[in-house]
Amino acid sequence: MIIQACLNGARPNNYHAALPVTVDEIVEASVKAVQAGAAELHVHPRDKQGKESLAAIDETVSALRNACPGTFVGISTGDWIEQDPSRTLKCIEEWQVLPDYASVNLSEEGAPAVMDLLCRKGVGIEAGLATLGDAERFLVTPGFDRVLRILIEIEEQDITKADKIADDICSVLAASGLCKPVLLHGFDDTLWHFVRRARKEKFSTRVGLEDGNQMPDGSLAPDNTSMVLAAAKLYQAEFG
Repeated sequence: MIIQACLNGARPNNYHAALPVTVDEIVEASVKAVQAGAAELHVHPRDKQGKESLAAIDETVSALRNACPGTFVGISTGDWIEQDPSRTLKCIEEWQVLPDYASVNLSEEGAPAVMDLLCRKGVGIEAGLATLGDAERFLVTPGFDRVLRILIEIEEQDITKADKIADDICSVLAASGLCKPVLLHGFDDTLWHFVRRARKEKFSTRVGLEDGNQMPDGSLAPDNTSMVLAAAKLYQAEFG
């Protein structure tokens, strides 16, 4: 089990005063997150204008390799980033400094092609499942059994409904016989609920400003570091 730090995501630049956008900000936030207990990093690199870009991967990943040696670095391949499936594939094809893994959302039409290209480039795949339909599609996607990890990412804000979605995804995966590490996380109002559930079920989890801006007590999080420290404390309370 690990805690992954998700530092910025697709949040707008004014979402939080501590949201890291530039390469230097992402590096600084990453170093602090690792020191706070994060075993991995998940970042959304931005271009010089602060816009998400798959063409910015080389510079950002290279900087993180130097600043956080030995730490797994992951990125997103979300289709909203380039807004063009062919552009997404072209950017990935041109990467020279490879991330350790990339998240692929199975809800997106181009997911199979992205997964295939990542496999050919030797980049690990974090298969993002947000619904039961995503899980069912994943299990019939070529190469599904070669992914690094299953990312169960619940966006539903009603906790009862959110838990049911997570239960359904877990049931389908269990019935398939596929044995892969699972990282479970929520979003906004369900962020800390799923950190606690992940701890209870011995799954990995992730925290950071990509997924919300609150601490476990509902107060505003000062930064990513504080959120990682809080998640580490929750895990240590159970397994320390």
